[in-house]
Amino acid sequence: MKTFIKSTAVLIILSTLVFTSCRTEETESILPPTDETIEANSLVADLMLRTATNDGSNDNIIDNSNCFNIQLPITVIVNGLEFIVYSEDDFEAIEDVFDEDEDDIDDLEIVFPITIILTDFSEVILNNYTEFYAISNNCNGENENDDDIECIDFQYPITASVFNSDDEIIETITINTDNDLYDFIESIDINDIITINFPIIVILSDGSQISIMNLTELATVIENAEDDCDEDDDYDYNDDDCDDCSPGELIALLIGCADWEVDKLENNNTDFDDLYAGYLFNFFNDGTLSVYWNTTTVYGTWSADGSGNNIIVTISIPSLQYCNNDWQLHEIDLGSSETKIDLRVGNEDRLRYENENCN
Repeated sequence: MKTFIKSTAVLIILSTLVFTSCRTEETESILPPTDETIEANSLVADLMLRTATNDGSNDNIIDNSNCFNIQLPITVIVNGLEFIVYSEDDFEAIEDVFDEDEDDIDDLEIVFPITIILTDFSEVILNNYTEFYAISNNCNGENENDDDIECIDFQYPITASVFNSDDEIIETITINTDNDLYDFIESIDINDIITINFPIIVILSDGSQISIMNLTELATVIENAEDDCDEDDDYDYNDDDCDDCSPGELIALLIGCADWEVDKLENNNTDFDDLYAGYLFNFFNDGTLSVYWNTTTVYGTWSADGSGNNIIVTISIPSLQYCNNDWQLHEIDLGSSETKIDLRVGNEDRLRYENENCN
């Protein structure tokens, strides 16, 4: 009987050793190489978190606050007119009201209560301007450095494999939004072993895409893209109106439409709107232009080059000094009744042409 008990005990011990050995081998085979894992507080984890951080600057036309968004829909009063803002597309309607008269003082009033979304995607309900300014006044100011990386985005979904060395549980996580990714990176524990299932796609600020094959490449691409664009962290809702402008579109309009007139003219912050009243400007494909008024015709040259918000329109008309400048194309407004082309130099000089013959 004792011999049987001893034999049984030996078998149990041997079985335990064999099972432990097999389990150890299984665990070792599951663990990925350390250079392929995302660790808590690592460089690549920080870069991914900052890329996924909620950007609060896209609705600055409403809140002038870079560190949060207002959850839509909301109601606002713009220069006395009530608007319900359902989506970002409605921001343009607010801008149109602001642009109706360049010489008035624009006013926007938020109708409370509202819900704001902070950089970590948490939500706060605000009931009045006192509560609003308590948070807004602590945001970074215009064009100040902040943590979020806006010049590159992830294409979702992204899948990740998670292995915890304490409880040996393996799971696959599907990440569908920036909010998901932010929460996922924030929740990484020191004992978690995380791998991203590559390849993944990232989208640069110019719309181009890059296929990423590993974490080292991902960190390099994010770092290279971090300062590769204007994050537009300012309160000038007018400074990005030509994101989609092209010299070809501008040239086609100027040449294709006859008899442009000066709608707005400022020099050194002095208004000269009426100086060239009744003058008709015509632009030609060979880079020349003519200006006619009364019985007089004068000639000059023009050119357009660049892209997006950096298209420069050079106008030289010896007889009309206030037209001459290296103007930056500010906006092309294809209105229902008239087309306007707005040119500016800084905040002091402005030339806006209008034409009722383009529609």
